[in-house]
Amino acid sequence: MARLPRLTVTGYPHHVILRGNNRQPIFLSNSDRERMLVLLEQHSQLQGVHVHAYVLMDNHLHLLLTPNKEGGVPAMMQAIGRSYVRVFNQIHGRTGTLWEGRYRSTLVQSDRYLLACMVYIDLNPVRAGMVAHAVDHPWSSHAHYRGLRMDRLITPHPLFWNLGNTPFEREAAYAELVHAGVGANQQSALTASALGGWALGEDDFIAALQEKSPRRPQKSKPGRPRLTPPLRPKLGGQ
Repeated sequence: MARLPRLTVTGYPHHVILRGNNRQPIFLSNSDRERMLVLLEQHSQLQGVHVHAYVLMDNHLHLLLTPNKEGGVPAMMQAIGRSYVRVFNQIHGRTGTLWEGRYRSTLVQSDRYLLACMVYIDLNPVRAGMVAHAVDHPWSSHAHYRGLRMDRLITPHPLFWNLGNTPFEREAAYAELVHAGVGANQQSALTASALGGWALGEDDFIAALQEKSPRRPQKSKPGRPRLTPPLRPKLGGQ
């Protein structure tokens, strides 16, 4: 069965996951992580993609991106994947693939899921038991949003600016969101949608996406489609 093309639409936030093949590490040193961040900055700018959030784990990474031109996300991810693997293999004396097939991605409804997706990304190291608090993981965008570091890679989404009128208010409000965390249902939905490639949002959001892309945004419901029964003739001349 042919695999579906990725769902990508200009101007919409994309949650992207890139995993190591067979769960193997994709970062063996801080130099590897720094190289990835340089590539992300370089190719996001070349392809007109805003990076709203990221986290580098040991064997995968998460990104929250908004493309501003058609094909921006695929072009960016393909360029990064090729460039990173070539240097990684040279430095670490290995050959062959590094990635678990294609990167995974989905579109998320901004007003419903974007901030939740940012929190979900920030809390990945906490859920993995790598750190006790999101602020303790140096390889994510969390410190930028807490006002602890200026990250040139990051372009905040307008919804972040709406959290407060001053930097302090926004930073405090976002810290509260991270402290509150993401509920189990939202966490499951964010993970499943990205891995499955199906858009995450309410019915009107899905309907709007359907008008912008030939690729269906959500999985078809199970079962055969219902057929409209034929009209029966009216009796008695009525």
